[in-house]
Amino acid sequence: MMRGSMGVSALALAVSLAMGVPGAGTAAAETPLERGRALVNGIAACGNCHTPQGPNGPAPGMEMAGGMPIADTMFTAYAANLTPDPETGIGRWTDEQIITAMREGKRPDGSIIGPPMPFEFYRGISDADARAIVAYLRSLKPVRNKVAPSEFKFPLPPAWGPPVGSVPEVSRADKVAYGAYLAGPVGHCMECHTPMKAGGGRDMTKLGAGGQSFTGPWGVTVARNITQDRQHGIGAWTDDQIKRAITTGVSADGTHLMPPMAFGYYRTLSGEEQDALVAYLRTVPAQN
Repeated sequence: MMRGSMGVSALALAVSLAMGVPGAGTAAAETPLERGRALVNGIAACGNCHTPQGPNGPAPGMEMAGGMPIADTMFTAYAANLTPDPETGIGRWTDEQIITAMREGKRPDGSIIGPPMPFEFYRGISDADARAIVAYLRSLKPVRNKVAPSEFKFPLPPAWGPPVGSVPEVSRADKVAYGAYLAGPVGHCMECHTPMKAGGGRDMTKLGAGGQSFTGPWGVTVARNITQDRQHGIGAWTDDQIKRAITTGVSADGTHLMPPMAFGYYRTLSGEEQDALVAYLRTVPAQN
């Protein structure tokens, strides 16, 4: 949940960017393809980075074709082409190579993918959901779109961690655990909503305390405190107010929250997913 300041024209742009996304299936999808579609176009919001944006929202015919620049003081990253194009996308990658790139940040040629891909979270994506995401990416229209290489002002590590073994599914019957899974490995909410340490890396002792700033066509936004702190966080918000903020970008006091929160994707979340997210957020200790 992002708060910030912007003019009317910037707000209109932000709304158009956030809302112009493809519809998703339900969270209770029965096939891997349906589940993958629901995840990619829902809580994972992959197109928030990987679909090129134009002045009126996502560029027509360019779903997941990459190329959008993401600038930071330490890097300029270009989102990869995730369509099945054999030359500029992932059309020649095996399913396992795609999953390794997703969860470990390693391409088939052994090179390392850099930030802002949140590998520390994606490592926890279950085997079933990883395969479902691959199934959906395979179903996309191939788009020939050569993406510029990302540029980093620091050396990338040889690996982001040990190889990921088998990751089991999280039971949807356990709302808190499933909500933690959606907010963590899949939706990587805490990537933005947890402050950074002075020397780099996230300060996980202040999980959800907010404070990171983001600059884009909407202006400058600051990630909100989403802990149970009643003054600075969302502890005093009702369940419905939290759900409204996630899915529509309207906070408890009626003010509009800002990108890069992917409200256009989150609006597709099922009632089950929304309930699970709220159940988990209620367990996040207060931080100020």
